[in-house]
Amino acid sequence: MLMIVDPTCVARRLRVRGVVQGVGFRPFVYRFARKLGLTGWVRNDGAGVEIEIQGGEAILDAFTHCLASEAPPLARVDSIEPEVIAPDLARTEFLILPSADGVVATAIGPDTAICPSCLGELCDPDDRRWRYAFINCTNCGPRYTITRRLPYDRPNTSMAAFPQCPHCEAEYAFPGDRRFHAEPNACPVCGPQLSLYEPHRVRALARDPVGETLRRLQLGEIVALKGLGGFHLVCDAADGDAVTRLRVRKRRPHKPLALMFANLASVKRWARVSEAEAAALESPERPIVLLEKLPGFDRMFPGVAPGLDEVGVMLPYTPLQYLLFHEVAGRPVGTAWLADVQPLGLVMTSANPHGEPLVKDNDEAFERLADIADVLLMHDRDIVVRCDDSVLRLRPDLLAGPHEAAGAGIQFMRRARGFTPLSLPLPDDGPAVLAFGAHLKATLCLARGREAFLSQHIGGLDNPAACAALDEVAEHLQSILSVRPAAVAHDAHPDYYSTQAALALAERLDIPAIAVQHHHAHLAAVCAEHRLEGPVIGLAADGVGLGTDGMPWGGELLYVDGAEFRRLGHLSPLPMPGGDRAAREPWRMACGVLHALGRGDEAARRFPDQAVAQVLAMLQKGTRCPPTTSLGRWFDASVGLLGICDTMSFEGQAAMLLETLARAFGDCLALPGSYYIDERPEAGLSVLNLYPLLNHLADEDDAARGAARFHAGLIDGLAQWLGDAALATGIRQVALSGGCLHNRVLASGLRARLQARGLKVFEAQHAPPGDGGVALGQAWVARAQLARGMW
Repeated sequence: MLMIVDPTCVARRLRVRGVVQGVGFRPFVYRFARKLGLTGWVRNDGAGVEIEIQGGEAILDAFTHCLASEAPPLARVDSIEPEVIAPDLARTEFLILPSADGVVATAIGPDTAICPSCLGELCDPDDRRWRYAFINCTNCGPRYTITRRLPYDRPNTSMAAFPQCPHCEAEYAFPGDRRFHAEPNACPVCGPQLSLYEPHRVRALARDPVGETLRRLQLGEIVALKGLGGFHLVCDAADGDAVTRLRVRKRRPHKPLALMFANLASVKRWARVSEAEAAALESPERPIVLLEKLPGFDRMFPGVAPGLDEVGVMLPYTPLQYLLFHEVAGRPVGTAWLADVQPLGLVMTSANPHGEPLVKDNDEAFERLADIADVLLMHDRDIVVRCDDSVLRLRPDLLAGPHEAAGAGIQFMRRARGFTPLSLPLPDDGPAVLAFGAHLKATLCLARGREAFLSQHIGGLDNPAACAALDEVAEHLQSILSVRPAAVAHDAHPDYYSTQAALALAERLDIPAIAVQHHHAHLAAVCAEHRLEGPVIGLAADGVGLGTDGMPWGGELLYVDGAEFRRLGHLSPLPMPGGDRAAREPWRMACGVLHALGRGDEAARRFPDQAVAQVLAMLQKGTRCPPTTSLGRWFDASVGLLGICDTMSFEGQAAMLLETLARAFGDCLALPGSYYIDERPEAGLSVLNLYPLLNHLADEDDAARGAARFHAGLIDGLAQWLGDAALATGIRQVALSGGCLHNRVLASGLRARLQARGLKVFEAQHAPPGDGGVALGQAWVARAQLARGMW
């Protein structure tokens, strides 16, 4: 290389912040500095990566510029802070120094899929890591789920239990090797090992655990497979009996299951895949991507996603997962086989029985999965923190971010593996706040400096194990970021475990505990993600959240300005006969609507197998029928009236079935008079009444047409309602959030209508629109209140 000669030696100290530990950044700096003939050193510390570098000034300028532009693929450089220092002319080389301690201001990278280089070695019989299930390098493998604390060094991870053999030590120490300072580095001699067990803790008779696992899958058995952030339950997706047994044992009769295929060619055989979706599937993060089914899918994979037009699909991301597909392909040499369609499709669903948290430990797996799995394929590397698979959808009508594939924007359904603990940037600095999120689809968020770290998906807090998992994640998040919060934030509902956990921590640390109304938090999360300045008009549409009046809200028109919000309007209330039970039984919501419309006498004919007389008596007396403004309940009532589903077996099932039918029917116009807006100036509220729309649906004999008309009327009403509010207030920014905005027909249709009115529309994308994003909004609001001196 042509060297630039500069007679003047200068020196600088560079502070590099971002995702720069565990991603091969120090080896990259080392090789680059040596190539340019520079001297000095590089090391990890609590704040990120620190570099002292000296040489010619022009070369140092080029070096500094390339730290960001040519960084390793898994690195994210947020800032480089230079400081001029005195040169040390005695230095003659460039070194990697041991990590330094200090206040942690960096973050570990997320777990990523096996890279092409390691995959090539995995399938090479002449390589010493041929078919080794724990192959990795600085460009791939586990990070977050094996790390106990920073700096990211092997002693601080679960790999500390596996001393490297001489061969691995040599790779680790040689700057020219791809595994130079790769902390999870291992091989069959010194690293973790696979074991196959029967449920009663007896090792299975198998010379090769992977080969025997495949044989069991082909026999129709269910396998518990230990992965990066926990166990999966696996079966042959084409074996309808196996899928049915899995559903029965897991008590998951209808909720869709995720599928794993060997490669993109195999996915395209059964699902429609856009360019943006293909890029997401093959990305290092390897999320589950929701794809549209192709004809023949349900015949080939019966029971995987019943009644829906889309399915969650992912590609292998661990070496072990690839080995299963490599085995069924006949153990071909090289990776050319991955260009061809492969016959095997696997159900790959989270091993969390009965709504409990994801199973991550071996002993835990024997205890909690013994009644579900026929055999368990596990290993002896500890999972430090459980982390489920991420689930996302690509929306062509959403703008793609700078790191996303062109042509579509990401919208997360569930943010976890591959993306946790990557931070979301915040516009302003502020005190550290730990937000404890909601009750369902729980996550936490730790705001530190100008970053917000949204935790992995935890799930519903309906049982002690899930509550313990929330506590576990809260402790790990504080530990790995080395943050003591200055305040905590929580939902306004006093009975949520997340609220109680936040209050307990606040008392223990003697810090403020800030309650944030649920729907305020939903819309604040959108403001935080898009770094919106000034007030917004927002629609918060979900199943339920405690309102300031003590009633269950869920279809709210709000004015939001950081720390404060004001309710501008709501959907017309619906009665919930039987209380929370009505949220699981759409026929009850339908009865409530029929009664309100004066058509209660039709209920017995419509629902002959249900306790209609009892429900009508409650409605007549007004007992045990709390009103709700929830948009989710309007969806449920429509499903009940159209005879689509009387009882749900999982949250959101009714709305998902209704959306699928609407998409199958296609576009239609809203029926005239589907809604009216009741202005109540004395209360300062605007009420959107959709009863006329449901009155039409009660006479509809085509469920698909009724579903399409419901969506059309709803979009028409909401667009008018939001448009009127924007006109009245002069606010042109509109935020849309809440679980109902997972609905593609509603979200895309409403966005288009509002944009046609000249409004700027913002939706949740990198934080889920449902309750999984609430913690981000809570942290945003709490910080704003602290900044205004409200605490």
